[in-house]
Amino acid sequence: MIDTIGTDIPEGEERLRLDIEDGLGILTLCYPQKLNAWSWEATRQLGIFADRIRFDDSIRAVLLRAEGRAFCAGIDITAHAGDVIGGRSGSERTRNYYEALRWVHERFRVFAGLPQPVVAAVQGYCLGFGFELALMADVRIASDDAVFALPEAQIGVAVDAGGDLRIAREAGAGWAKLLSLTGRRIDAATAERLRLVQIVTPADELAKTAREVAAEIAANGPLAVQGIKRAIDTYADAGMGAALDQVAMNAAVTLTSEDSRAGYAAKGERRAAEFEGK
Repeated sequence: MIDTIGTDIPEGEERLRLDIEDGLGILTLCYPQKLNAWSWEATRQLGIFADRIRFDDSIRAVLLRAEGRAFCAGIDITAHAGDVIGGRSGSERTRNYYEALRWVHERFRVFAGLPQPVVAAVQGYCLGFGFELALMADVRIASDDAVFALPEAQIGVAVDAGGDLRIAREAGAGWAKLLSLTGRRIDAATAERLRLVQIVTPADELAKTAREVAAEIAANGPLAVQGIKRAIDTYADAGMGAALDQVAMNAAVTLTSEDSRAGYAAKGERRAAEFEGK
């Protein structure tokens, strides 16, 4: 049985789509013309679908996938929040950013904390917010052409959604610092070695492999599966809440900086940014 879930999302504005098939909630990033670039609207839609999945007993596991040649190439730089979030002063803008980022974290927290396990199928570019989203999955399967990075520091902003914290949890603080402080890209084999992905597969086998793993989880007892996930997350995420609040403030300060404006402009013009620390 296949059930496609409708939403209040305007036609043509879809960034994600949810289908239910044989006990799986298949959540698809569906903005391939922009390499599934992330935006405030994508965050809103993720929250809508996470709430629906959470209370649907017919969904035993979630398969997170993406259309096109990239999983998610990061933030949509054409939708820079600096043009959306204002304020009468620098302090007010920072406060408004902080609240907006807390709103983002709330929606991501619901997704990461779904009772159903999430299996992510990652191909191509998995950068910035895309990498952070994949890191919220319980199991990550990557095609051998996948590329991962947290490039935020290269445009003068802090990591927004806790991806650096999750890398520290999975791979250790040293690797989290190296990847997030440099913005360096790593391939799928390196991500597997760092325990950031669990399985690497040829690109033409990614969909099949990820579907099989999700189905294997969905076939098990839901109370046992959900209890196991909750227990492991409770152990692994100890202290995550307070750390994410610091992430929100770090991001708010940097996103309202002159450096971030210079960084976004340089990124759009494909040149090196010149940062002044202000």
